[in-house]
Amino acid sequence: MSADIPLADAGELRRRARPVRALTALLAAAAAGCTVAALVIALSPRTRTLVPLGHKANAVMVLDLSASISADTFSRIAGTLRTLSTGDGHFALVIFSDLAYEALPPGTPASDLAPLVRFFTVPHQTASDGSPIFPANPWADTFTGGTTISSGMKLALQIALAQRPRPTVVLVSDLDDNPADLTTLAGVLAEDRRDKVPVRVVGLNPAPQDVAFFATVLGQDAHITYAPTLDQAAPEQTTPFPWPLAILALVAAIALGLRSSWVPKLDWRKS
Repeated sequence: MSADIPLADAGELRRRARPVRALTALLAAAAAGCTVAALVIALSPRTRTLVPLGHKANAVMVLDLSASISADTFSRIAGTLRTLSTGDGHFALVIFSDLAYEALPPGTPASDLAPLVRFFTVPHQTASDGSPIFPANPWADTFTGGTTISSGMKLALQIALAQRPRPTVVLVSDLDDNPADLTTLAGVLAEDRRDKVPVRVVGLNPAPQDVAFFATVLGQDAHITYAPTLDQAAPEQTTPFPWPLAILALVAAIALGLRSSWVPKLDWRKS
C-alpha cells in the first residue's frame, strides 16, 4: 500500500536526485556500450591484424627483394608472410627487384606462403666481422639488384585486371624506389585507381619521404601500414576476445544492479 504525501521541498529533492539519476544512466550506458563494442570487435576479422586484409582475402602480393633489404627488413618480410599465411585467403605472389615475375599464381592458398618464411628468418649468429648472416634463398644470386617498384606493380595490375572480383594489390616494400622510376610508378598507381584496383602498402621500415610519396600519389585511397617483425607477427590472423571491455560491462551491470537493489525508490510530487 502506498500513499502520496505532498512535500514543500519536492523541488529541492528533485535537484538532489539528478546526480543519482545521471549516475544510473551512465552505468546503464557503459554496460550497454561496452557489451556492444566487445561484440563488434570480436566479430570483426580485420581488427587487431597486423596486415590490413580480411581473413579471407583475395590479393596479389608484390614483394620487394631489392638490394636495399637488411636484417630488419628481412624480419619484417618474414613477419608479413607469417601473418598472411594464417588466413583463409588466396594470393598471387609477384617478386620484383629491377624486374618482376609471378612466383605464385592467383588462387594460391594463403598457407602456401608459410614455407617462404624460412628464407627471411635471419639466424642469431653473425659473420666474423659482426654482420648478420642472411639465409640462402632462390633469388639472392640471380635476381636481387636495384629497385624498380613500377615493374612489380605493373605486373600485379595485369594479374588483378584478369580477375573478378578485383583482388587487392598488397605492396610489401621499403618504398625506396629508383628516382628515375617514380614518374612511371605514379602512372601505374593512377591506373590502379582508375580501374578500381584496391592498393595496400605495407612498409618495411620505410623512410618518411617515401611514405609521403605514396600517400600523395594514392590520395584519399592511401592505406599505408608498417610490416611487423617476425617476433611481432600474429600466430593467427584472428581477433582476440576483448576481455577488458567485457569486464567493464560486467562491472557496470553489477553496480547498476546493486544500486537498484539496495537503494529504496522514493517518489514525490510538488505540493
